[in-house]
Amino acid sequence: MIKEDPAAIFFEGLAPDIPEALLDIRDEALAEDVPIIRSSAAALLRFFIRTRKPESILEIGTGTGYSALIMWEASGRSAHITTIEKYEKRIPKAKANFESYGAAGSIELLEGDATDILKELKGVYQFIFMDAAKGQYLHFFPEIMRLLAPGGMLVSDNILQDQDMLRSRYAVRRRDRTIHARMREYLYTLSHNDELETLFLEDGDGMSVSIKKDGR
Repeated sequence: MIKEDPAAIFFEGLAPDIPEALLDIRDEALAEDVPIIRSSAAALLRFFIRTRKPESILEIGTGTGYSALIMWEASGRSAHITTIEKYEKRIPKAKANFESYGAAGSIELLEGDATDILKELKGVYQFIFMDAAKGQYLHFFPEIMRLLAPGGMLVSDNILQDQDMLRSRYAVRRRDRTIHARMREYLYTLSHNDELETLFLEDGDGMSVSIKKDGR
């Protein structure tokens, strides 16, 4: 079960209302213990989309479609979103949510492993949201950089790994040490890449925000 920060819940009450249909999708996912973005992450996504107004969005990790719909709604229902999901049990629910929300024509769901799908994508995206298997962020990164438009924004969620990233690798469970090492390397890569300007945020379970320099 996702533990929401009391401050995030308080600030959510001050934010513009989320449509009831979206809240229903969120509440259903929470009731079924399906991982979704936290309230603070959703608020940041809405802010980024509303202020940057991207026309093309790529999401890695669809889940049941909640975050894609949050972004589509924030875009004024005008952005085209491509989202990738490999967990077969969640795909039908995501498709049903897109259909019932009237977004099926604007949100394209690609089924399969992002490692393979990203290599096949063409063109560039003005906004990319990463919320998939955390140990794979580093592996996705080269293709993400290819697909991110100059001046575009990359947002990566859950970078603190339930606070594990604040601990020594020897203080986390043995089975989590590979993910721990990969995430540390990913964060180092973001902060030391000459093509990016990156900011790390504590909100929720941690989030990185990177802008790809446009060369000017």
